[in-house]
Amino acid sequence: MSNSAGTGARIGDPIAADAGGAATDTIGGTAGGGAAGGGAAGSGQSGFTLLEMLVVVVVLGLLVVGLTQGVRAGLALWHAQQRRLDETAELDSSARLLRNLLTGIAAASASGLAGGADADAIHGQSDQLSFVGDMPTGLGTTRHADLTIALQDHRLVLIWKPQQHELLTGPAPKATVTELISGVDRLAIAYWGATTPDQPAAWQSQWDGATAPALIRIHIAFAKGDRRRWPDLIVAPQL
Repeated sequence: MSNSAGTGARIGDPIAADAGGAATDTIGGTAGGGAAGGGAAGSGQSGFTLLEMLVVVVVLGLLVVGLTQGVRAGLALWHAQQRRLDETAELDSSARLLRNLLTGIAAASASGLAGGADADAIHGQSDQLSFVGDMPTGLGTTRHADLTIALQDHRLVLIWKPQQHELLTGPAPKATVTELISGVDRLAIAYWGATTPDQPAAWQSQWDGATAPALIRIHIAFAKGDRRRWPDLIVAPQL
């Protein structure tokens, strides 16, 4: 009995040990394998998929296109506004110059030093006006000059030549043509006054004489499609 029990014990112990070892090895191997698998899964790097990258590229492209179009639209509006300001400045400066010249007709005629009966005469037509006026010298002074306002090649120009009060030994100076406004389609000049003492004053299409009319009206029309507008300039030369 004891031998059987001992034999059973001896036989059982290794079996138990083997079973225990196997169990231990199995559990350890399983646990170790699980730990190894977790480490491999944790060490893997996460990233964007190809679809996500394509979406990002498309969105960035749309943003760049939108910004480019916005910048172009802003630049176009700025250039258009700058052109508009330049056109308005051109019209304003021309109107001021013409008003100053026409206002000084009477003063220039009264104080003219040029000889001759026709020196201070005013020759006005519907598309041209010639007179003697005070031309600015750019130095804060003025000098008498023969002035003509006319339309040449769709340009409103001022043709002027200083009057010479001394004897010239050489050729007379040539007239200078200064462009005031470009793109003019039509020029119409009218003169308010009476051609004879027995007639009432009215707008005249021509004026010739040594005295200036009571009013001078300058009308300018631009080509079709031109956005510029010129309100009629009416000047009283005697003022």
